[in-house]
Amino acid sequence: MDMQHVADKGLVLLGCGKMGSAMLAGWLERDLPPASVWVIDPKPSDWLKGTGVHLNADLPERPAIVLIAVKPQMMGEALPTIAAMGGGGTLFVSVAAGTPIEAFEAAFGSDSPIIRAMPNTPAAVGRGITAIVGNDEVSGDQMDLAEALLKAVGQVVRLEGEHQMDAVTGVSGSGPAYVFHMIECMAQAGEAEGLSPELAMQLAQATVAGAGALAEAADETPAQLRENVTSPNGTTQAGLEVLMDEDTGLPPLMKATVKAAADRSKELRRG
Repeated sequence: MDMQHVADKGLVLLGCGKMGSAMLAGWLERDLPPASVWVIDPKPSDWLKGTGVHLNADLPERPAIVLIAVKPQMMGEALPTIAAMGGGGTLFVSVAAGTPIEAFEAAFGSDSPIIRAMPNTPAAVGRGITAIVGNDEVSGDQMDLAEALLKAVGQVVRLEGEHQMDAVTGVSGSGPAYVFHMIECMAQAGEAEGLSPELAMQLAQATVAGAGALAEAADETPAQLRENVTSPNGTTQAGLEVLMDEDTGLPPLMKATVKAAADRSKELRRG
Protein backbone atom coordinates (compact mmCIF):
# COMPACT_ATOMS: atom_id res chain seq x y z
CA MET A 1 0.00 0.00 0.00
CA ASP A 2 1.57 3.28 -1.11
CA MET A 3 0.74 6.83 -2.10
CA GLN A 4 -0.45 5.65 -5.50
CA HIS A 5 -3.06 3.53 -3.71
CA VAL A 6 -4.15 6.67 -1.84
CA ALA A 7 -4.31 8.63 -5.10
CA ASP A 8 -6.43 5.89 -6.69
CA LYS A 9 -8.81 5.22 -3.80
CA GLY A 10 -8.92 8.66 -2.24
CA LEU A 11 -8.08 10.30 1.07
CA VAL A 12 -10.67 11.89 3.35
CA LEU A 13 -9.53 14.64 5.73
CA LEU A 14 -12.04 15.27 8.51
CA GLY A 15 -11.21 18.72 9.85
CA CYS A 16 -8.79 21.18 8.30
CA GLY A 17 -7.60 23.56 11.00
CA LYS A 18 -3.93 24.35 11.57
CA MET A 19 -2.82 20.72 11.83
CA GLY A 20 -5.01 19.49 8.97
CA SER A 21 -3.87 22.36 6.75
CA ALA A 22 -0.21 21.67 7.50
CA MET A 23 -0.61 18.02 6.58
CA LEU A 24 -2.63 18.75 3.44
CA ALA A 25 -0.05 21.29 2.26
CA GLY A 26 2.68 18.68 2.73
CA TRP A 27 0.76 16.03 0.77
CA LEU A 28 0.03 18.37 -2.13
CA GLU A 29 3.71 19.39 -2.24
CA ARG A 30 4.52 15.67 -2.50
CA ASP A 31 2.31 15.42 -5.59
CA LEU A 32 -0.82 13.85 -4.11
CA PRO A 33 -3.44 14.99 -6.66
CA PRO A 34 -6.00 17.43 -5.21
CA ALA A 35 -8.71 15.43 -7.01
CA SER A 36 -7.83 12.45 -4.76
CA VAL A 37 -8.55 14.40 -1.57
CA TRP A 38 -11.94 15.05 0.09
CA VAL A 39 -12.03 17.56 2.95
CA ILE A 40 -14.90 17.99 5.40
CA ASP A 41 -14.64 21.28 7.29
CA PRO A 42 -17.48 23.60 8.38
CA LYS A 43 -15.39 26.78 8.09
CA PRO A 44 -12.93 26.29 5.22
CA SER A 45 -10.13 28.83 4.90
CA ASP A 46 -9.51 30.76 1.71
CA TRP A 47 -6.32 28.74 1.25
CA LEU A 48 -8.28 25.47 1.46
CA LYS A 49 -10.83 26.72 -1.06
CA GLY A 50 -8.02 27.37 -3.51
CA THR A 51 -6.33 23.96 -3.29
CA GLY A 52 -8.64 22.17 -5.74
CA VAL A 53 -9.62 19.40 -3.33
CA HIS A 54 -13.21 18.15 -3.02
CA LEU A 55 -14.62 20.39 -0.26
CA ASN A 56 -17.67 19.30 1.75
CA ALA A 57 -18.74 17.12 -1.18
CA ASP A 58 -20.12 13.57 -1.28
CA LEU A 59 -17.47 11.17 0.00
CA PRO A 60 -16.15 8.05 -1.71
CA GLU A 61 -17.59 4.86 -0.17
CA ARG A 62 -14.29 3.08 0.41
CA PRO A 63 -11.37 5.55 0.51
CA ALA A 64 -7.88 4.25 1.22
CA ILE A 65 -7.59 6.38 4.32
CA VAL A 66 -9.59 8.71 6.54
CA LEU A 67 -7.54 11.15 8.58
CA ILE A 68 -9.40 12.56 11.58
CA ALA A 69 -8.12 16.02 12.55
CA VAL A 70 -11.09 17.59 14.33
CA LYS A 71 -10.88 18.94 17.87
CA PRO A 72 -11.85 16.30 20.50
CA GLN A 73 -14.98 18.24 21.49
CA MET A 74 -16.17 18.11 17.87
CA MET A 75 -15.68 14.35 17.63
CA GLY A 76 -19.25 13.43 18.59
CA GLU A 77 -20.85 15.19 15.64
CA ALA A 78 -18.04 14.49 13.18
CA LEU A 79 -17.70 10.71 13.44
CA PRO A 80 -21.21 9.77 12.20
CA THR A 81 -20.35 11.30 8.80
CA ILE A 82 -17.71 8.60 8.24
CA ALA A 83 -19.00 5.73 10.42
CA ALA A 84 -20.30 3.81 7.40
CA MET A 85 -16.72 3.40 6.13
CA GLY A 86 -15.84 1.11 9.03
CA GLY A 87 -15.05 -2.53 8.40
CA GLY A 88 -14.45 -2.05 4.69
CA GLY A 89 -10.68 -1.90 4.50
CA THR A 90 -10.45 1.87 4.97
CA LEU A 91 -7.62 2.88 7.31
CA PHE A 92 -8.54 5.44 9.98
CA VAL A 93 -5.80 7.68 11.37
CA SER A 94 -6.59 10.11 14.19
CA VAL A 95 -4.46 13.08 15.19
CA ALA A 96 -7.10 14.23 17.72
CA ALA A 97 -5.51 14.62 21.13
CA GLY A 98 -6.82 12.48 23.95
CA THR A 99 -9.22 10.25 22.02
CA PRO A 100 -8.22 6.58 22.52
CA ILE A 101 -8.34 3.85 19.88
CA GLU A 102 -11.22 2.12 21.69
CA ALA A 103 -13.44 5.17 21.09
CA PHE A 104 -12.90 4.82 17.34
CA GLU A 105 -13.44 1.05 17.50
CA ALA A 106 -16.80 1.78 19.13
CA ALA A 107 -17.68 4.15 16.28
CA PHE A 108 -16.32 2.17 13.30
CA GLY A 109 -16.27 -1.43 14.57
CA SER A 110 -13.40 -3.36 16.10
CA ASP A 111 -12.67 -4.93 12.70
CA SER A 112 -11.53 -1.53 11.38
CA PRO A 113 -7.81 -0.70 11.16
CA ILE A 114 -7.22 2.34 13.37
CA ILE A 115 -4.03 4.29 14.05
CA ARG A 116 -3.75 6.90 16.75
CA ALA A 117 -1.18 9.64 16.19
CA MET A 118 0.12 12.40 18.46
CA PRO A 119 1.73 15.23 16.48
CA ASN A 120 2.90 18.56 17.92
CA THR A 121 2.59 22.17 16.84
CA PRO A 122 5.98 22.56 15.05
CA ALA A 123 4.24 20.45 12.38
CA ALA A 124 2.96 23.82 11.14
CA VAL A 125 6.48 24.57 9.85
CA GLY A 126 7.33 20.97 8.88
CA ARG A 127 9.36 20.40 12.06
CA GLY A 128 6.92 18.34 14.10
CA ILE A 129 7.39 14.91 15.60
CA THR A 130 4.47 12.48 15.59
CA ALA A 131 4.13 9.27 17.61
CA ILE A 132 1.91 6.54 16.15
CA VAL A 133 0.38 3.29 17.37
CA GLY A 134 -2.21 1.02 15.76
CA ASN A 135 -4.77 -1.59 16.80
CA ASP A 136 -4.46 -5.26 15.89
CA GLU A 137 -6.25 -4.75 12.55
CA VAL A 138 -3.51 -2.48 11.19
CA SER A 139 -1.15 -4.16 8.73
CA GLY A 140 2.52 -3.37 8.28
CA ASP A 141 1.75 -1.71 4.95
CA GLN A 142 -0.86 0.50 6.60
CA MET A 143 1.59 1.58 9.31
CA ASP A 144 4.08 2.43 6.57
CA LEU A 145 1.42 4.44 4.74
CA ALA A 146 0.46 6.40 7.86
CA GLU A 147 4.11 7.10 8.55
CA ALA A 148 4.66 8.32 4.97
CA LEU A 149 1.66 10.66 5.22
CA LEU A 150 2.66 12.05 8.62
CA LYS A 151 6.25 12.61 7.52
CA ALA A 152 4.83 15.49 5.48
CA VAL A 153 4.99 17.54 8.70
CA GLY A 154 8.15 16.17 10.35
CA GLN A 155 9.55 13.07 12.02
CA VAL A 156 7.52 9.98 12.94
CA VAL A 157 8.16 7.45 15.73
CA ARG A 158 6.32 4.21 16.50
CA LEU A 159 5.28 3.33 20.05
CA GLU A 160 5.35 -0.05 21.76
CA GLY A 161 1.75 0.42 22.85
CA GLU A 162 -0.97 2.99 23.38
CA HIS A 163 -0.09 3.17 27.10
CA GLN A 164 2.94 5.28 26.11
CA MET A 165 0.76 8.08 24.68
CA ASP A 166 0.43 9.82 28.05
CA ALA A 167 4.22 10.13 28.32
CA VAL A 168 4.45 11.28 24.69
CA THR A 169 1.84 13.92 25.49
CA GLY A 170 3.93 15.13 28.42
CA VAL A 171 7.18 15.32 26.44
CA SER A 172 6.54 16.22 22.80
CA GLY A 173 2.82 16.98 22.70
CA SER A 174 2.91 19.66 25.39
CA GLY A 175 6.67 20.20 25.14
CA PRO A 176 6.70 23.08 22.62
CA ALA A 177 4.90 25.23 25.20
CA TYR A 178 7.66 24.50 27.73
CA VAL A 179 10.25 25.71 25.24
CA PHE A 180 8.22 28.81 24.37
CA HIS A 181 8.12 29.64 28.08
CA MET A 182 11.87 29.10 28.36
CA ILE A 183 12.33 31.67 25.57
CA GLU A 184 10.11 34.09 27.50
CA CYS A 185 12.11 33.55 30.69
CA MET A 186 15.49 33.93 28.95
CA ALA A 187 14.35 37.19 27.37
CA GLN A 188 13.05 38.54 30.69
CA ALA A 189 16.34 37.61 32.35
CA GLY A 190 18.21 39.44 29.58
CA GLU A 191 16.08 42.53 30.18
CA ALA A 192 16.92 42.35 33.88
CA GLU A 193 20.60 42.49 32.92
CA GLY A 194 20.13 45.66 30.87
CA LEU A 195 19.09 44.57 27.36
CA SER A 196 16.16 46.12 25.51
CA PRO A 197 13.05 43.87 25.34
CA GLU A 198 13.41 43.53 21.54
CA LEU A 199 17.08 42.59 21.65
CA ALA A 200 16.62 40.20 24.58
CA MET A 201 13.79 38.41 22.76
CA GLN A 202 15.75 38.16 19.50
CA LEU A 203 18.73 36.69 21.34
CA ALA A 204 16.57 34.21 23.26
CA GLN A 205 14.61 33.04 20.19
CA ALA A 206 17.69 32.59 18.02
CA THR A 207 19.63 30.86 20.79
CA VAL A 208 16.93 28.29 21.51
CA ALA A 209 16.19 27.66 17.82
CA GLY A 210 19.90 27.41 16.96
CA ALA A 211 20.74 25.14 19.87
CA GLY A 212 17.86 22.85 18.96
CA ALA A 213 18.99 22.65 15.33
CA LEU A 214 22.57 21.95 16.44
CA ALA A 215 21.44 19.25 18.88
CA GLU A 216 19.49 17.51 16.12
CA ALA A 217 22.22 17.82 13.46
CA ALA A 218 25.30 16.99 15.56
CA ASP A 219 26.73 13.53 16.09
CA GLU A 220 27.43 14.31 19.75
CA THR A 221 24.85 13.89 22.49
CA PRO A 222 23.31 17.01 24.07
CA ALA A 223 25.41 16.28 27.15
CA GLN A 224 28.59 16.35 25.06
CA LEU A 225 27.52 19.53 23.30
CA ARG A 226 26.93 21.12 26.69
CA GLU A 227 30.39 20.10 27.87
CA ASN A 228 31.95 21.42 24.65
CA VAL A 229 30.84 24.98 25.44
CA THR A 230 31.52 24.85 29.20
CA SER A 231 34.98 26.18 30.05
CA PRO A 232 36.24 25.48 33.58
CA ASN A 233 35.20 28.31 35.89
CA GLY A 234 33.81 30.24 32.92
CA THR A 235 30.52 32.03 32.35
CA THR A 236 28.63 28.97 31.08
CA GLN A 237 29.68 26.92 34.10
CA ALA A 238 28.47 29.68 36.41
CA GLY A 239 25.05 29.65 34.75
CA LEU A 240 24.83 25.85 34.61
CA GLU A 241 25.60 25.50 38.31
CA VAL A 242 22.28 27.25 38.94
CA LEU A 243 20.33 25.50 36.17
CA MET A 244 21.62 21.98 36.91
CA ASP A 245 21.14 22.07 40.70
CA GLU A 246 19.58 18.72 41.61
CA ASP A 247 17.29 20.30 44.21
CA THR A 248 16.30 23.68 42.79
CA GLY A 249 17.34 23.58 39.13
CA LEU A 250 15.96 22.27 35.86
CA PRO A 251 16.24 18.47 36.47
CA PRO A 252 13.54 18.22 39.19
CA LEU A 253 11.48 21.00 37.58
CA MET A 254 11.36 19.33 34.15
CA LYS A 255 10.58 15.93 35.69
CA ALA A 256 7.68 17.45 37.61
CA THR A 257 6.48 19.34 34.52
CA VAL A 258 6.37 16.29 32.26
CA LYS A 259 4.79 14.17 35.02
CA ALA A 260 2.05 16.76 35.59
CA ALA A 261 1.17 16.82 31.89
CA ALA A 262 1.25 13.01 31.61
CA ASP A 263 -0.88 12.66 34.74
CA ARG A 264 -3.46 15.10 33.35
CA SER A 265 -3.49 13.11 30.11
CA LYS A 266 -4.33 9.99 32.12
CA GLU A 267 -7.10 11.84 33.99
CA LEU A 268 -8.65 13.11 30.77
CA ARG A 269 -8.49 9.61 29.26
CA ARG A 270 -10.37 8.15 32.21
CA GLY A 271 -12.99 10.86 31.86
